[in-house]
Amino acid sequence: MKTPTVHVGELALNDSGAFKIGPFGSSLKKTELVESGIPVAGIENVLPNNFVKGFRRFITARKFEELSDYEILPDDVLVTTMGTIGRAASAPPDVGRAIFDSHLFRMRVDTRRVFPPYLCYALNSDLVASQLARMARGAIMEGLNTTILRECSIPLPEMPEQRRIAERLEQADRLRRTRRYALELTDTFLPAAFLELFGDPVTNQMGWKISPFEEVAPSRLGKMLDANQQTGMHGRPYLRNENVQWERFDLTEVSVMDFDADDREEFLLSPGDLLICEGGEPGRCAIWRGQLPECYFQKALHRARPVLSKAIPEYLVHLLWSLARRGGLADYVTSATIAHLTGEKLKLMPIPVPPLPLQQKFAALVERVERLRAVQREALRQAEHLFASLLHRAFSGEL
Repeated sequence: MKTPTVHVGELALNDSGAFKIGPFGSSLKKTELVESGIPVAGIENVLPNNFVKGFRRFITARKFEELSDYEILPDDVLVTTMGTIGRAASAPPDVGRAIFDSHLFRMRVDTRRVFPPYLCYALNSDLVASQLARMARGAIMEGLNTTILRECSIPLPEMPEQRRIAERLEQADRLRRTRRYALELTDTFLPAAFLELFGDPVTNQMGWKISPFEEVAPSRLGKMLDANQQTGMHGRPYLRNENVQWERFDLTEVSVMDFDADDREEFLLSPGDLLICEGGEPGRCAIWRGQLPECYFQKALHRARPVLSKAIPEYLVHLLWSLARRGGLADYVTSATIAHLTGEKLKLMPIPVPPLPLQQKFAALVERVERLRAVQREALRQAEHLFASLLHRAFSGEL
């Protein structure tokens, strides 16, 4: 038997204010927000299928009485209308007294017809996303058109089947969130271990020897390529600023350029080189491990080649990360128009240089953590794939 479909708008509770956008303009001014009181929920509280109760804005009880039409009740479905539009979550039973702001759309639905978590999974699926894109006629939406949202169609099986589907999806979603949380926890370990071993590099509380960066890791900027080298006819891969992330490379899109024979040796990357961003997020860096054969780098990147008798790459990457997080790079970043770390500033930057055996101990720790991260990333990838597969099957009648 074919599952019936309904328009989202048909699921509204028999109430004139069941579908409502949050208070605009003079209804809720920034000056009326207070440090504590009754919470105001915004887009930061609505994640896909997950309402987060960490509130940052509040109003007084008196203001709440004025805005009582915007109160959030358990099982209300909240949808983001700005930022990542169309993201939906249902309010939990313990939501307490709260209102929603102008960047959210509240749907108070007839819970005899639709199970709110099921509706949220439907709204967060490709099924509704494709309808929103199609009905928007290709225009770039600055905000979610709630009239279009009401017109979106979703399958609506009987209530027991809705609950079964939502429970299956919740199990996969919980696994996905657990995997992501485990990876986030692991990501906090190395910064803490760095500080434990070497102390705060800004204050050099351990009293390590100070050397200019150039003595420890001579650096140079990459090659400025002109238009006639951009044909790619005899192209070789080269990395840009956006390919360099903290501690890793994003190689999903790598440019290909023609390099003159005279430039190849000078701008060729070798395993163990550090690539450091000049602009964007100055100082962001990662260790090149030879992921691509014969790879080069552009002018927006510094290549630093550590003197291994003085410092090893793993120490230098985490040193720059720690300095960046603690404001230790601010004095070396020029910001006349766009913030950038010049070659001269980088070369002269004084850095603490701990004993090599201590750096090697840290590098061994990095290697062990990276192996764990690889396992966790693969587990997360599989969990994401499982959830996406189940979500697609759920709203194409195959689950």
